[in-house]
Amino acid sequence: MTNTVRRGLLALATLATVISFPAQAGSPSSRALGDSLATAAPTLERKVLGKAIAAMECAVNNGLDAAERLAVIDFSLPSSERRLWIFDLQQRKLVLQDFVAHGQNSGDNFATRFSNDVGSHQTSLGLFRTQETYIGKHGYSLRMDGLEPGINDRARERAIVVHSADYVDPSWIGRQGRIGRSQGCPAVRPEIGQQVVDHLKGGQYMFAYYPDQDWLQSSAYLNCSPSRVSAVIAPLREPRS
Repeated sequence: MTNTVRRGLLALATLATVISFPAQAGSPSSRALGDSLATAAPTLERKVLGKAIAAMECAVNNGLDAAERLAVIDFSLPSSERRLWIFDLQQRKLVLQDFVAHGQNSGDNFATRFSNDVGSHQTSLGLFRTQETYIGKHGYSLRMDGLEPGINDRARERAIVVHSADYVDPSWIGRQGRIGRSQGCPAVRPEIGQQVVDHLKGGQYMFAYYPDQDWLQSSAYLNCSPSRVSAVIAPLREPRS
């Protein structure tokens, strides 16, 4: 399947989702935030950005702390494109746009398969909240909590973290048509690894998107369900032992 055909199919799937599940208008403040961030990141599709903001605001409105930064990954784009955006929510500006890897078993240049299963080596979708940093086999890294049951809530168990890796190398694109792949982590280039972790550590939000119909229709955050979200968030508000 050519990239042109694949993009066309993804566009049709996303359009069907928008028609079937129209986005809520949101508050004036959220619309203003969306406008500012869309201006700062013109290559990020507005509907993807809108879903990221909506999911984050659902989490905050139902008990989680507000964040200073938001990361958005659009996995409908190939790994050969810069599909990671990090925003400063207070200054409403784009901090960084760069490459990010997907899991080995999620696909080749395009990720099309996603999983929450241990050992799947696939990427997970949905809303995450970043937590503590640590030094591991990939150096300076960042743990995250997946906030969506059955979608990404095994992130800690799977050791899905933000880290840098040599295989996230744009020079690979010319040789094999893609950057390298991870075991499911959103890995970034070594040159920006510390910058990414420092921007995202300590309770920021990350939103990983793909036009997966099951997830789009069932997500407690995209279809903001206070009772479901509160049940997920309650344990996260308790101090870690």
